[in-house]
Amino acid sequence: MNAIGTNLKDAYLITNNKFGDERGFFMESFNLKDFRKIVTYDIDFVQDNHSKSSKGVLRGLHYQIQNPQGKLVRCVSGAVYDVIVDLRKSSPTFGKWYGVELNRSDLQLWVPPGFAHGFYTLTETAEFLYKTTDYYYPEYDRTLLWNDKELGINWGDIQPVLSLKDQDGKSFTECDKYE
Repeated sequence: MNAIGTNLKDAYLITNNKFGDERGFFMESFNLKDFRKIVTYDIDFVQDNHSKSSKGVLRGLHYQIQNPQGKLVRCVSGAVYDVIVDLRKSSPTFGKWYGVELNRSDLQLWVPPGFAHGFYTLTETAEFLYKTTDYYYPEYDRTLLWNDKELGINWGDIQPVLSLKDQDGKSFTECDKYE
């Protein structure tokens, strides 16, 4: 695992060594010992999630106000534009966002607890895997409006397919934040 810093405190792009030949490839997608060299505070992953989305689907920007989830995310098939927003009031990058195209299985994004997270599907379909540091609690689930003008996230010129939950997201001013 190799870490590449982002413009947000504590968030990293992570690459993994991939070994391939005419038969295919092998890759160690997660190694706790190596991950702890990158993220130096205690992290325990408790849940793995797998989603499949059609082209034009935007999921997010999601977060939990209690039991915040850190996420190690990657796109294993297709491509997504992945976005995170720092909602930690005490952070020097509070209210800032970062976006990256995830389009290969050996590229991951570490989303620290206290961030909102979402992605937009760029290809006909995309399969997205992520490990979380806490369980999903629907009563604490919140949605930050994907196109909030104050944040100014550059999604490109899109007309996304949204769930009702994502259509009803709160603006950055209105959303719950972390201390």
